[in-house]
Amino acid sequence: MTALLDLPDVRERVHRLSVSDYHRLGELGMISEEVELLRGIIVDKMSKSPLHEFVADQLLELLQRMTPKEFRVRPERPLTVRDSEPEPDISVVRGKPQDWLKAHPATAALVVEISLTSLVLDRSKAEIYAEAGIPEYWLVRADDRLIDVYREPFEGKYLAQVTLSEDDFLHCGSIPEIQFKVAEIFPEK
Repeated sequence: MTALLDLPDVRERVHRLSVSDYHRLGELGMISEEVELLRGIIVDKMSKSPLHEFVADQLLELLQRMTPKEFRVRPERPLTVRDSEPEPDISVVRGKPQDWLKAHPATAALVVEISLTSLVLDRSKAEIYAEAGIPEYWLVRADDRLIDVYREPFEGKYLAQVTLSEDDFLHCGSIPEIQFKVAEIFPEK
């Protein structure tokens, strides 16, 4: 069976939503909180496995401990960018909660997605994050015990990408105080 969005003729006829329309639909209760807006398309968020939750908890604890006070570590909170409103598993944003009373942050110093079954989608988010000028994006491939680190956003792409294994040490480029051995976020073997 062919997916409708795989058909170019159908894809051209899809009505995309603006971020403001997406917000209005949410305020009216017409969309679930289990979705996010990506490139003007409402996409279901993936369910979270126990391994996903374990890695998210480990990372959240590490980041909260290491992140300087001028930043906030935000689990699963929206970022409003051009035509999207992704909700990364973790974002680290400069500022304080009062700064976002009227609008979600439009950028972050760091975003993290933890991927088990959503690798293709999470890789495609790199372009969205680069367009938003987010200096660092970590794609944690939990099953493989790897982290793809994307840096140097330029014209909607990341110019630098490196993959770290559990034997490596991660030095955050955008927030130098954040550094840890990759193995720390994964369950013991």
